Amino acid sequence: ALLFGGEDSLPIFLSRQYIPGLDVVVDPCAAILVFIVTGLLCVGIKESTLAQGIVTTANVCAMIFVIVAGGYLGYNTGWAGYKLPTGYFPFGVDGMLAGSATVFFAYIGFDSVASTAEEVKNPQRDLPLGIATALSICCGLYMLVSIVIVGLVPYYAMDPDTPISSAFASHGMQWAAYIITIGAVTALCSTLMGSLLPQPRILLAMARDGLLPSFFSDVNKSSQVPIKSTLATGLVAATLSFFMDVSQLAGMVSVGTLLAFTMVAISVLILRYVPPDEVPFPSSLQESIDSVTLRYSQRNSGKNPEANPETSTFVDSSQPLLGNKNVAVDCLIIEKQEAQAYWTLTEQNRRKIAGWTIMLLCVGAFGLTFAASNVWIPSLIRLTCCGVGGVLLLSGLIVLTCIDQDDARHNFGHTGGFICPFVPLLPIVCILINVYLLINLGAATWARVSVWLLIGVVVYVFYGRSHSSLLDAVYVPAAHADEIYRSSGDSLA
Repeated sequence: ALLFGGEDSLPIFLSRQYIPGLDVVVDPCAAILVFIVTGLLCVGIKESTLAQGIVTTANVCAMIFVIVAGGYLGYNTGWAGYKLPTGYFPFGVDGMLAGSATVFFAYIGFDSVASTAEEVKNPQRDLPLGIATALSICCGLYMLVSIVIVGLVPYYAMDPDTPISSAFASHGMQWAAYIITIGAVTALCSTLMGSLLPQPRILLAMARDGLLPSFFSDVNKSSQVPIKSTLATGLVAATLSFFMDVSQLAGMVSVGTLLAFTMVAISVLILRYVPPDEVPFPSSLQESIDSVTLRYSQRNSGKNPEANPETSTFVDSSQPLLGNKNVAVDCLIIEKQEAQAYWTLTEQNRRKIAGWTIMLLCVGAFGLTFAASNVWIPSLIRLTCCGVGGVLLLSGLIVLTCIDQDDARHNFGHTGGFICPFVPLLPIVCILINVYLLINLGAATWARVSVWLLIGVVVYVFYGRSHSSLLDAVYVPAAHADEIYRSSGDSLA
């Protein structure tokens, strides 16, 4: 709009259009931009990475300009935005957290780095490093921009559509709008590429697992890009952006992201304390599975006293009991079996306690956050729910801290990569914050997300359940998983 002399001067394909009779506002510009980014992603990962680097650099430069120039203006004008009678939090901490839940979509994309593991040379090292570095830089830039803009002008004096430009314009720097506009456009392109890049890979992985039709698993031989999945993702995204308002889409994206992060935090606790005893492997690895299984069985048979004639447990009644060496060996075997039985019973109790504790943790987090965020609940019920939820949460943290984590937690899947630190504290705090933000997103947003969840359930019930690769999977002990992966890798090499 700035380049065309105002919003009223925009061409019809770039401006929002109102459809009379349907009370719907469509946005052709958003759909066109989605199609452009989709086409760029279909070219190849190297080309899209180059374009991502260019737009990200331009975006960072614009943000640095806002921080430096805005900080200079704020210093000279005395930070008028911070001199409000209501203070720094005019709507309180609850208002700040409610706003954080709505704009949480600004932090999506960092988890999508994990979906590009196939294109990374050393994913076990590079993926955690890339996620942590990108998240730290973006958090720092976001906070600095927010601090500067809120301090330049009071929040009620900002234009909701162009808050940064209006803040600079109020101080006589209308020319800054051009720099900010370039940064906004590049930020939009960067966000689009970051959002559209992982989804086709997720569809590809689900199709390989049989949860979706094989249509989504096709990979172009020249570009090594799942073009069909990328086009399908772009078509759905363009349709949503064409018909839906930005605030509605932002709420839906925030719910989906927060739900995913919450499930990841719960999964970390499960894998550390009650991981599955057996893991599924595709039947294509049957040769490696048989090789590793035979190797383990040979090791166990070599230690089995009954298989070794030199350590036979036969007792000769003609010999004195105390002088019989076979009796001593038999006693050792009995003691070993009793120790194994005791360890098995203790391990079962530990897993049972950990499982119930994790479940009660989730219940406590929901009860505490639900009561704390809904002021319409009667005070007595609200305090009771907060108290019970807080007790469950704190008790769960203490129990998980005191009991041992599972001995096989480092042997589950591939080892040698990043391991989540500060368990169980960090996952529990993550669950608590995410659930609080989810509750503050409103019923309308949850209704829209429920439609998407229902579609996913229908697809799974009528297709994924009957075509899943787990139907033909071979289940092996989790402790053997690493050796099977290594054996299959050696055979492919």
